[in-house]
Amino acid sequence: MVALETVFELLGNERRRYALYYLYERDGPVAIEDVVETVERWEADGERVGLEDGSFEEIALELQHRHLPRSAEVEFVQYDPNQNVVQITGSPPEFDAFVTIAKLLESPGE
Repeated sequence: MVALETVFELLGNERRRYALYYLYERDGPVAIEDVVETVERWEADGERVGLEDGSFEEIALELQHRHLPRSAEVEFVQYDPNQNVVQITGSPPEFDAFVTIAKLLESPGE
């Protein structure tokens, strides 16, 4: 069981929340690059932001050095910076409920 406070903290930052939304819908390990591309697109409200504006690199750095390590503090998020992959496995019902509702309310990428 995970504390609701932990779930709220994980979902408290938009960039981390977007990464978790994406990971929650995937089975197995996901390349960090795929997570970054999706977060970049969702932050741009569906419009493709060119790599020339530096947003890809900024998002990659922030996810790899701040948000993914923070997320991996819970047992159901596995982040392997050496392999550049991350995944959600065996998430508790509390997380499942809140991430599902939050994504429906926020509707990124739609």
